[in-house]
Amino acid sequence: MKSDRMSDLNRREFLKGGSFATMMMLMGGIPVNAAEDAADGATSYTGEATPVNVGVIGCGPWARELLKTLSTLPNGPVVALCDNYPAMLRRAGTLAPNAQKYEDYKQLLADKNVQAVVIATPTYLHKDIAIDALKAGKHVYCEAPMASSIEDARAIAKAAQDAFQLNFQVGLQSRADRQIYYLANFIRSGVLGKPLKARQQFHKKQSWRLPSPNPEREKEINWRLDRALSLGLIGELGVHQIDIGSWYLNAQPLSATGFGSLVQWKDGREVPDNVFVVLEYPGGVFLQFEATLGNSFESELSVFYGTDCAVMMRDRRAWMFKEADAPLLGWEVYARKDAFYNESGIALGAGNTKQEAQKTKDDEPAEVVVDEKSPLQYALGAFLKNSDTLGSGVADFKENFDVSDTAALKEYVGELQKEKSWLPAATWRDGLDSTVTVATANQAILKAERIVFKPEWYELA
Repeated sequence: MKSDRMSDLNRREFLKGGSFATMMMLMGGIPVNAAEDAADGATSYTGEATPVNVGVIGCGPWARELLKTLSTLPNGPVVALCDNYPAMLRRAGTLAPNAQKYEDYKQLLADKNVQAVVIATPTYLHKDIAIDALKAGKHVYCEAPMASSIEDARAIAKAAQDAFQLNFQVGLQSRADRQIYYLANFIRSGVLGKPLKARQQFHKKQSWRLPSPNPEREKEINWRLDRALSLGLIGELGVHQIDIGSWYLNAQPLSATGFGSLVQWKDGREVPDNVFVVLEYPGGVFLQFEATLGNSFESELSVFYGTDCAVMMRDRRAWMFKEADAPLLGWEVYARKDAFYNESGIALGAGNTKQEAQKTKDDEPAEVVVDEKSPLQYALGAFLKNSDTLGSGVADFKENFDVSDTAALKEYVGELQKEKSWLPAATWRDGLDSTVTVATANQAILKAERIVFKPEWYELA
């Protein structure tokens, strides 16, 4: 298996540097910070955690990022690797020198030393691997998007639902990220007033094509350029932003209207390099998503508009711009305030302490403290901790109760997932919902039409 996510086109990469932050402060930045308890619960575990042996399936560029991150976590030893392309397997092996190497993922799943698997293959290969892994009794971390079609996503979700005694997590990293998690609670608390619309974009002037001296290999590694295999820009790059949009708006879309064109990279590819889609949500709320590989201006951002304020997100930071008639929240008076033209804004910083501690001892606004942990560290950390919690909990149940009492076991698992020690992360439900949304939106783009979502797409038999 292989994952050919381009290292120079990281879909999670935001425009960095001080210029944008400076501009936002000039427009009126006031820090609103993620509380130490992340509002409704912790997003990271600070105690001792039992190691969970991990096998990584797919050893492309993104898998190597996963391996590097796992190496920073003390409870996630990588004991097995799998890829059917020897060069990729060897290269990944340098990051996990003690791992057993396999060319067939079924051999890895048969390895009893492997307790959990990370699936980092091309999206269209996720279905069989994820279902087989659950059947083999492994906890599963499946990269996003969860599948390349609604049918495959529903099949994976059904398998994960049935294997409730195993931890299944989708690689929607923001769901575990302390700052993004906090902002979700902040926005869903009603701070926007009446939600009006949202705008998201991914701009990066860079080809999606990977080079290879072997024509057959080149076609294989460039599966994203094949309409039959790829969900295009909105699926393979935009799924994280779209998921945040639905999460923050707390709703599923009603329809998708899309357009796409091939402007910059006319190299035989089949997927558009320039896309635009409008998702309609209940209550007359619209989310606009656009992506291009022909221009890098403004990079990646999301903006949520309401009758009381607008919130802009970029690089795990956000800025709130209040309307003149918006109610006073209270803590703004302690936060950094700057003016640009007629705008007044509030900067929402990543990974800081409580809102009340906005000022220094000299009564000056405090500087924003950047969270040192990456979204991927949060996501993989949650996967390992929750897998250990669920695995040990199920083992305890089987030792003390009737293992044939499935209803009681399911209730017990549900209670484990409600405990404070359970870390927030993307579930199979989040993976299914996001896949249905981006897969439908991609079809709307390719057909240049409006598609109405059917409720049964989100449901399981």
